[in-house]
Amino acid sequence: MTGTDGPAAGTEALDAAFAEAVRGTGASIGALYLLVPDEPLLHLDVLYGASAGLAAPWTRLSLAAPAPVADAVREDRLVWVGDQEEMARSYPRTAMVLPYPLALVAAPVTGARRWGALLLMWPATRPPHMTGRERGHIMSRCRSLARLLEEAAGHGAPPQHADRPRVLGAGTARRMTSPTMAVADFAERLPGGSCALDLTGRFVYVSSGAGDLLGRDAEQLLGTLPWQSLRWLDDPTYEDRYRAAVISREPVAFTACRPPDRYLDFHLYPDASGISVRIVPSGAQPPPAPAPYHRTGVSPARAGQIYQLTHLAAALTEVVGVQDVIDLVAEQIMPAFGAQGLVLSTAEAGRLRITGHRGYAPDTIARLDGLPLDTVLTPAGQALDSGSPSFFSDPEEMRRAHPEAPQISGKQAWAFLPLVVSGRPVGCCILSYDEPHAFHAEERAVLTSLAGLVAHALDRARLYDAKHDLARSLQQALLPRTLPAVTGLRVAARYLPATRGMDIGGDFYDLIRLGDSAAAAVIGDVQGHNAAAAALMGQVRTAVHAHATFGTPPDRVLSGTNRLVTELGPDLFTSCLYAHLDFARRRATLATAGHPPPLLRLPGGETRPADVRPGPPLGIDPGAVFPTTEIPLTPGLTLVFYTDGLVETPGTDIDDSIARLARRLAHADDRDLDLLLGELLAQAGEAGQRADDIALLVLHLEAGRHRRG
Repeated sequence: MTGTDGPAAGTEALDAAFAEAVRGTGASIGALYLLVPDEPLLHLDVLYGASAGLAAPWTRLSLAAPAPVADAVREDRLVWVGDQEEMARSYPRTAMVLPYPLALVAAPVTGARRWGALLLMWPATRPPHMTGRERGHIMSRCRSLARLLEEAAGHGAPPQHADRPRVLGAGTARRMTSPTMAVADFAERLPGGSCALDLTGRFVYVSSGAGDLLGRDAEQLLGTLPWQSLRWLDDPTYEDRYRAAVISREPVAFTACRPPDRYLDFHLYPDASGISVRIVPSGAQPPPAPAPYHRTGVSPARAGQIYQLTHLAAALTEVVGVQDVIDLVAEQIMPAFGAQGLVLSTAEAGRLRITGHRGYAPDTIARLDGLPLDTVLTPAGQALDSGSPSFFSDPEEMRRAHPEAPQISGKQAWAFLPLVVSGRPVGCCILSYDEPHAFHAEERAVLTSLAGLVAHALDRARLYDAKHDLARSLQQALLPRTLPAVTGLRVAARYLPATRGMDIGGDFYDLIRLGDSAAAAVIGDVQGHNAAAAALMGQVRTAVHAHATFGTPPDRVLSGTNRLVTELGPDLFTSCLYAHLDFARRRATLATAGHPPPLLRLPGGETRPADVRPGPPLGIDPGAVFPTTEIPLTPGLTLVFYTDGLVETPGTDIDDSIARLARRLAHADDRDLDLLLGELLAQAGEAGQRADDIALLVLHLEAGRHRRG
């Protein structure tokens, strides 16, 4: 693949295969994203049918982002989005930043290893479904791209991840390299047209009539962007219309006022090589008393940056805790603005406490953490005190503004963004760069706006973390710290909180020693995932414990607890499973209040759910009856008590889930109960996303326990 030209030939072969993949599928826009080594990031390597500027907000994409390309790589599957409605439903964040009629597919580029994903986009005119043959064709193209990447890596030429993607056109024969060629392409698209733009938005042909209407000579406009050379078109709304034409490949029209009062209609006709634009005087009457056109010292943000800000704002609304804010800034905001360093600090008792950082040495962070707000070692305190951001393009600019601030981090450029909520300082976000970086006016405006969003997200996250810590402490105090030792009985238990909501819940378990020849095991689940659920859980567990210690039979234990829960009237119901273990009689008596049945693993390996007669959940009917069931306590028996968070999955029958859990138990090694717990919890994704909390209690009766005399 590399041939005599080495990496260059390899890149040419990859680009040719990529361009053919786009053309062969009939897509109007294509992009090849590649994984960045040792980072959970995707980098836009090569682009077809659009400008690099248009794709700038998505040059680097977090692998964890809720986006089609990230899903395709992370889940190793083809992602198809047939229309804008499906986009809004499946990827609302992406729909906000691409509000155009289109269809797209993201397919993983995978061979001997994962390389990235191929993104293809079509105008909305194509059918909103994809055939099996099309899917097979696209996946075949992806495998070809993977082979080329692997051959290049085998010859010592892996992808280089340049700052900007390589941009491929529709073919050299159609590239507008001169006004004469631009006129030819323009004539093919629109007879009698006025001007033409390339895919980057620059004028490549302007007729004399267009020059008259626009008020500028054609020679002055060629090679310029309309919203830069014609200041009255310097409005994000007009640039958005250009973006809509490029992405949707559909005609677009809008009306603009050329000062002082001349209204012009613009009609944009796009194709794969550019956009033909017809400009005619508007026949519509101008609106009454039009708003005057004002210019400020700061130019308005470009449409791409506005969509980028919208995308990041949507992401910030989804964060929960402070760590979520830190991760989002590091994974999405840093790459979006090309920063290599991050320090996020909060203002506490007159000092700057660093809550998160990236790209800094530990000794540097240790030196910066806890500095007073009026420190001269960093402009962060001054920025927070004034409420105004500070930008330093290079170390010399930093020294001029803050001569007493030594350069202790080795960084070359900084943006100090104060985080202020309703006039109250929350903290400071510092983005830094390994090389000098010029902060132009538009970038400063976007970063300043973004700082306000980060401030509100951080403020909410700190409140959430405070509530979470309080509720979690309450819950941990109510769960048993240790389980009692019972001769001949091996025991293990584990509690996992939900990963959504308050990260706490009402699941509980307990083991109660009842003399030398008996014990009681209990597990329950209070509805809800909040402090009220945790508090009720403590009351239920205390009530069960009190009844059990008097040797009360299981049905009466649940009846007494049921009356208590009903009298408390917390509008929460509780499921509960109670088992009295009589080692002398080798019998276990079970009673359940709307709780999933325990699993039994017999000494011979047979595993099944226990056949128990259920009663209603606690807290519904004060006069409820709870039937009992007896099972033999055979030496070598393993009993597994669990809450429904382990087996309940939306769209799946709970009996099927319990059967799967039983099969997992049948094949697990019971010599180490902690390892057995891990095996069982793997079904629920112990480290993944859980909508419900989980409690799990495992009992194993040792051989020789209380033989009859």
